[in-house]
Amino acid sequence: MAAPAPSPDQGNDLAHAATAAVARLADEPVDHRFKGLPLDVAPGTTLGELAAERRSLFTGGFSTPVLALSAERLEHNLVALADYSARHGLAFAPHGKTSMAPQLFARQLQHGAWGITLAVPHQVRVARAHGIARIFLANEVVDAAALRWLAAELDADPDFRVICYVDSPRGVALMDEALRAAGARRRLEVVVELGAGDGARTGARTEAECAAVADAVAATGTLRLVGVAGYEGEVPDADLAAVRGWLRRLTDLAVAFDAEGRFAGLDEIVVSAGGSAWFDAVAEAFTALPELSAPALKLLRSGAYVSHDDGHYRRLTPFNRQPDEGALQAAFTLWTQVVSRPEPGQAFLNAGKRDAAFDLELPEAQLVRGTGAGSVRSAAGLTVTGLNDQHARLRVDEGVDLEVGEWVGLGMSHPCTIFDKWQVIPVVDADGTVTELIRTFF
Repeated sequence: MAAPAPSPDQGNDLAHAATAAVARLADEPVDHRFKGLPLDVAPGTTLGELAAERRSLFTGGFSTPVLALSAERLEHNLVALADYSARHGLAFAPHGKTSMAPQLFARQLQHGAWGITLAVPHQVRVARAHGIARIFLANEVVDAAALRWLAAELDADPDFRVICYVDSPRGVALMDEALRAAGARRRLEVVVELGAGDGARTGARTEAECAAVADAVAATGTLRLVGVAGYEGEVPDADLAAVRGWLRRLTDLAVAFDAEGRFAGLDEIVVSAGGSAWFDAVAEAFTALPELSAPALKLLRSGAYVSHDDGHYRRLTPFNRQPDEGALQAAFTLWTQVVSRPEPGQAFLNAGKRDAAFDLELPEAQLVRGTGAGSVRSAAGLTVTGLNDQHARLRVDEGVDLEVGEWVGLGMSHPCTIFDKWQVIPVVDADGTVTELIRTFF
């Protein structure tokens, strides 16, 4: 049986606390730290005040390059995964390392998320500073200083819940030593991470190794085993069959651990997986999970969905396999400006590696905004062929008009790398009005 979903009151309380905490971000002054924002704002103007002016991204003084996040597409994506999770009986802890934007964390909680997934202690600290009360820490933490801080957070706030990976007896020993030295009064909840296979990323490789890790946890007085987890996106040579096979191993591990009494006394048993490429397989596997001795908290952790993209995840989203289940929309556009046309077939834009994601593939030119009366046309015939630090090289096909001063809108691949290029991101309505400014913390 599945763990009961948080009651509406519980969910509302979590969202309310985070929403209240992020409200103060609006009080941060607009200044030289934030690229792309208008240069004519009065000294002392805050991010909240600038957003309230509802300026046009294109005529309101924003300087290029500037990254824009579509308000409508963002909301569409938030609803799509919230509805998908609810429909399949999954709790949802979206991976916050994608955006590192507490305002978006709060929006995700408002849409029913159980909590937020994070990868490293710094990210947890950011989330805690902005009112996040439930965190899934998808990494083993062996840093003594970070564990002292976590222990202090847990001891100071009885409503704070954090669940952390463990994947080795050595890691367990280091965690136990640090928590004992810190005088931790609350046990740290942990899940054994099952690795995705030889040559994959972290995680114990075999079920026997997982059992040894669980035994090590049981021998401590500072840790409590609450479930199993892993990341199917690291399955070598992943295809649907291979991912399903690994997910069966994960659910079988939960069943075996439960039969061995390793979860005795728990109110719920955590079983967690799920990136942005195979969440359909996760939903399928978790639906088939046999009844355990306590309700199962079936925790999905997809993160890139929040903005989606125009490349990697556009090709990999499970909604391509299941179009009846929904769809995601690429929500980012990097607006750049043509600064040079030195040759007939060549142009240069004023955005490069410092502004655009390029770790998976180059940006793609999508739109051109003309200098006259805001006319917009397709960028067909324009191809980004390379990036320098502050320039994009653009091939211009014969017969394609493009003038110095025109704006070119770029789509990009890999949300995680898009977000971390920008400390403040304008949220833009369909008509170009900036309605909000999203602050990131990388």
